[in-house]
Amino acid sequence: MKFDPVKWNRNAALMYAVGVWTTIGYAYYKYTIGDIKVEKKVVEEENNPNVKTHETKRIQTTIIYKEDSVPHTTMLSNFYKSTYGSYPESQKQDEDK
Repeated sequence: MKFDPVKWNRNAALMYAVGVWTTIGYAYYKYTIGDIKVEKKVVEEENNPNVKTHETKRIQTTIIYKEDSVPHTTMLSNFYKSTYGSYPESQKQDEDK
């Protein structure tokens, strides 16, 4: 039996195509048409400015900020000023107040 490279290439390409299209079809079915049941939980919130809710098609994220929190930029600024001092212009403004 002789090896026929044209026939072998055709069969390999056909098998590759069937595998790829099967995978793409399954992914399309799974994520768009499939039985993905999402249970939505109703979260009763007060009108609290420290609670922010971001909702997308598949994920709901709730961010709760502490009431007495200091932003990181302010903490870094205070650390820098305490370590290295501040500019002379800002010291003059502080003295004028």
